[in-house]
Amino acid sequence: MAIKNSPEVPRSRWIGNVLLLLGFGFLLINLFFPQLFSPRPPQVPYSMFIHQVQEGEVQRAYVSQNEILYQLKPEGDKPPQVLSTTPIFDLELPKLLESQGVEFAAAPPPKNNWIFNILGWVIPPIVFVLIFQFFANRQAGGGAQGVLSISKSRAKVYVQGDNVKIGFDDVAGVEEAKTELVEIVDFLKNPQRYIQIGARIPKGVLLVGPPGTGKTLLAKAVAGEANVPFFSISGSEFVELFVGVGSARVRDLFEQAKKQAPCIVFIDELDAIGKSRSSSGFYGGNDEREQTLNQLLTEMDGFNAAEATVIVLAATNRPESLDPALLRPGRFDRQVLVDRPDLSGREAILKIHAKKVKLSPSVDLRAIATRTPGFAGADLANLVNEAALLAARNHREYVEQQDFAEAIERIVAGLEKKSRVLSDKEKEIVAYHEVGHALVGYVLPGSGRVEKISIVPRGMAALGYTLQLPTEDRFLLDEKELRGQIATLLGGRSAEEIIFGSVTTGAANDLQRATDLAERMVRSYGMSKVLGPLAFEEQRANFLGNGAMLRTVSEETARAIDREVKDIVETAHQQALEILKANRDLLERIAKVLLEKEVVEGAELHELLAEVKNPVAA
Repeated sequence: MAIKNSPEVPRSRWIGNVLLLLGFGFLLINLFFPQLFSPRPPQVPYSMFIHQVQEGEVQRAYVSQNEILYQLKPEGDKPPQVLSTTPIFDLELPKLLESQGVEFAAAPPPKNNWIFNILGWVIPPIVFVLIFQFFANRQAGGGAQGVLSISKSRAKVYVQGDNVKIGFDDVAGVEEAKTELVEIVDFLKNPQRYIQIGARIPKGVLLVGPPGTGKTLLAKAVAGEANVPFFSISGSEFVELFVGVGSARVRDLFEQAKKQAPCIVFIDELDAIGKSRSSSGFYGGNDEREQTLNQLLTEMDGFNAAEATVIVLAATNRPESLDPALLRPGRFDRQVLVDRPDLSGREAILKIHAKKVKLSPSVDLRAIATRTPGFAGADLANLVNEAALLAARNHREYVEQQDFAEAIERIVAGLEKKSRVLSDKEKEIVAYHEVGHALVGYVLPGSGRVEKISIVPRGMAALGYTLQLPTEDRFLLDEKELRGQIATLLGGRSAEEIIFGSVTTGAANDLQRATDLAERMVRSYGMSKVLGPLAFEEQRANFLGNGAMLRTVSEETARAIDREVKDIVETAHQQALEILKANRDLLERIAKVLLEKEVVEGAELHELLAEVKNPVAA
């Protein structure tokens, strides 16, 4: 798509206005300050003036408070010279001038010209009108935003260009959302077919989903498929310091859209102006934002059958905060969920972005998609770009599979901190810690496949890490798998206890994650035999308006929750200790290999882990 700009003011007209303003300004200065352009007589010191008077060289003088103009006696055929000086307080000056026969008088007052008086009243209003017209022309011509354009909509208008066109083929991983929006395209192409049968064309479609899932790209694809203009604006651009500006911009936006109907108006981050009015703002609410919301509701109600081909698409990742008036039928008739892609969706997205880079024939995009669960479309686009940057940095002509593997680690764990030097003792502790995670995670269910163990520091605080990747997309986990995840998190701390007889601060994050997971098992998932199938946490409203309030618990129930959480974590801890004690020789052998190589992965790692004994199964 290409951005369509409004017609600009012709350059010749703009230059003419500037020259006209400069000419009138020069005339005003010349009229009211003629001394700025008239030649001034030479300036001399006051002492020289007194000396010339005493020598009889001065013929006449004009004395004022700020200046003394005097004329010297003529010498031969030369015209008399006129000089000036700055006076000082001298009461003897009149007597001196009189004694030397110098004609002196006060400086003559300025001439009172009636033409100048009339011009002084006429020209300033003319200049003011010309300045006003100058800024008005800039505003009408699409020039820089000035004070007169504060109430104008700042939406960018996209029209279909000949070279660049975004369609549904450019969007992947959100097939259900695309199916819903195909109908919107049909509305825009053939509105009369629906109007004749009596059907009401939807006025608004709300795209709901996490950041980076492609909501804006989907809206552009709808406009591209329908081949109609596309107005794009963010919700924050309606809000200004001055009251009434936001509602004025909403009116102007819809006026422009109606002139170019059929078209699409896309409002990104709708929650910036569409928050619920029952819980809005501080100190009684934000009047400016509320007026903007009311104007948006009014404009969406104001469509008639002829104007129904203006469809409003909006996007938000916080649907629970929107005002119910926005979500009722007749305004945003449909809510389309744009969620993170599944395995096949991630592979399709990678194929789209991989077209822009040179891939090696050995690259397996399916394997990359398998290793990136939870990645949104923007994350996958960033992954492809990171892999291309790594390949270019290593002077390769094509992007290899190893570049994608390193890019995934950079995104998930952070950059390698090779400059962070650990002591031999710290390296040994980190090595046993990470091998403990790997051994417990290999035995117990619920965790992904162990692909890599590293003691190279990464990110802000990680001194080492164990990379576990899922073999498939999982949407449900049972209690046994959740307990296995907790035991895997505690495997590093358990290895430190077995080898060194003490623990370090390196397990702080593991303990936090294990505790949080155990608490969710009790409070959210009802996986407690003591408390039973009850939920004890806050549930927020979803985008359909449903939800539950915060459930308060008694002190006795809170103590029971704490006991259950502690029991789950302690049971997982003992399970991890049992596994590591049964595999202590293998633990020490893998740790030594890791200390020597710093990184163990691939076939070598899988061969070592194949020797793990499972005392739980035995």
